[in-house]
Amino acid sequence: MDDRTRTGIGFDSHRLIVGRALVLGGVRIPYEMGLEGHSDADVLTHALMDALLGAAGMGDLGGHFPDTDDRYKGADSLTLLKKVLGLLRGDGWEAVNVDATLLAERPKMGPFIPRMILKLENAGLGPGTVNIKATTGEGMGFVGRGEGLAAIAVALIRRKSRR
Repeated sequence: MDDRTRTGIGFDSHRLIVGRALVLGGVRIPYEMGLEGHSDADVLTHALMDALLGAAGMGDLGGHFPDTDDRYKGADSLTLLKKVLGLLRGDGWEAVNVDATLLAERPKMGPFIPRMILKLENAGLGPGTVNIKATTGEGMGFVGRGEGLAAIAVALIRRKSRR
């Protein structure tokens, strides 16, 4: 088995609620609702972190930043991403590429995607490593009914140095 590269997949979803800011990929998006969750509930960044952790065989987001720990209440997910990238670096891994799809009926994500990419790259993923797409639920399911948002991500990492 070639242990120099690995892939991981991540998924996250949160319910939309009134009275909370909508943050995706570290970008605050103007909308009348935001995502419910213990941290900032940034489904995009959460899915990316789970993909990175999975690729490195390091468990999942909830294992590292449990929602039962008040230190992470309202946490900025970009700060958590930096911690995840530090864990990977500490074990000799670096992110090569992450690809994600946002699932949102509303608001339209297209205008915000370039800023999301820049924020995620600047959080430590590096230039040219992030791709984001968006799609709707076509009126079906919790996304299509506007009840929540979701994201799915895939990460490719490579070994920088031997353990």
